[in-house]
Amino acid sequence: MKKITQITACISLAGLMMVGCKKTGSNVEVTQDKVPTEIRAMVKAAGFTDNGMSVNPDGSFLIEGDILLTRDELANMGNNNGPELIIANDEHYRTTNLVSGTRTITVSLNTAQANFVTATNTAIARFNALPLRIKFQRVSGTSANINIRTFYQVSNTLGSAGFPSGGNPYNTVNMNTYWYTPTVGVNGLATTIAHEIGHCIGFRHTDYMNRSYSCGGTAVNEGSAGIGAILIPGTPSGPSAGSWMLACSSTSTNRPFTSADNTALNFVY
Repeated sequence: MKKITQITACISLAGLMMVGCKKTGSNVEVTQDKVPTEIRAMVKAAGFTDNGMSVNPDGSFLIEGDILLTRDELANMGNNNGPELIIANDEHYRTTNLVSGTRTITVSLNTAQANFVTATNTAIARFNALPLRIKFQRVSGTSANINIRTFYQVSNTLGSAGFPSGGNPYNTVNMNTYWYTPTVGVNGLATTIAHEIGHCIGFRHTDYMNRSYSCGGTAVNEGSAGIGAILIPGTPSGPSAGSWMLACSSTSTNRPFTSADNTALNFVY
């Protein structure tokens, strides 16, 4: 998820140049190394924009502000744009990859920062309040199904995550403590955590077809990107105001699930 500032009303999709980077406590350092031309070509072939891409320490790539993909995942995406993909317009939508079965998804947190603890519990409670076949449970340690990790980076990224694989949720949510300091309110932080968990279980941005709806600036369509943009029946045909899966937000924006979000979650899970 990218941040919107009150001063400029939006953050450019090209991103901000990093002017400093450091580790603080248990934070994971993230740098913006030069992305190889080959990888940029793979990103474009998959239907994403390569503007503002960066490389994570584990070799994965941050794309579209909050999507994490590996080289292998990008290579596979170029071959997956099949006829089974139904491209939505402004409706809620999901990827072709979902979490399988009726199960409890464990979630861990690598920081004791008080607002992160409360916000994680709040995000989990928002999902668990719905009659879904998947439930979420906070656990200790680093071997949970989804591990929330903090990092520090001077950038416009609030958080990032990836998509499910093999019937399992993506296992990492990265949260940027450059923005989420100890004084940031819980509800805005919970909204971003819930947003990234949404990616982990297979939801894409509600405004993927026109990111300017929540981000401002020039209209950009994220495309099917090899992982699908499948219409979820019963969701609105117009822009979905207030959705927890809008592409851009701010640290103070609280987006509990709307009625359309509830419809989307209940239909998929």
